[in-house]
Amino acid sequence: MANYNIISDIGDALVRLLREGMVPDIIPNSEGIGVCHPSDRGDISLGICLYDMRRNTDIDPTEIPVGTDKLRAPSFFLDLYYMITAYSSSDIKFRSLEEAKMIGRAMQILEGNPIMKPELYGKAFENMNYLPRIEMLDLENEEKHRIWNIPDQPYKLSVFYKVYPVEIESENIREITRVTETDFVFGQLGDRNGV
Repeated sequence: MANYNIISDIGDALVRLLREGMVPDIIPNSEGIGVCHPSDRGDISLGICLYDMRRNTDIDPTEIPVGTDKLRAPSFFLDLYYMITAYSSSDIKFRSLEEAKMIGRAMQILEGNPIMKPELYGKAFENMNYLPRIEMLDLENEEKHRIWNIPDQPYKLSVFYKVYPVEIESENIREITRVTETDFVFGQLGDRNGV
């Protein structure tokens, strides 16, 4: 289970995974890969933008026992949506090729690591009941352009991924009383006197 930090932990884990597979062969230094919005990317060469979050409806959460006399309210689950965009600073003759190379390598890494296992993604994923999955989205061009939506900046080649389910545990805990004693009365079905 995880608290609200899991949203930023997932962004951080994606950055670390891509840095490990792309620096220095594709991108010269690790600071070239990061979480950013396309309109505010600084000197990032491969940007990861969290553009949407939605409630996951595939999981029906239940209360969780805490010790012997308490129950935690059900967790809630999210689907996180990411846009990954390459920004080459190469000469204009080579820019599109460089960006295609970065996007291709990023897709290769993410497709090769579709489940966020603790050994790959870090300690934040150790005690999860549901390990998040990484899935590439097949969006139409119109939808991609709508997500991009940056005035005065033409759409750049991007790929889109969903990370799900992302669990955020509830802070609400209630005390319960366990059944400690039972009292049975036995008799004939037709004999209701005193029963």
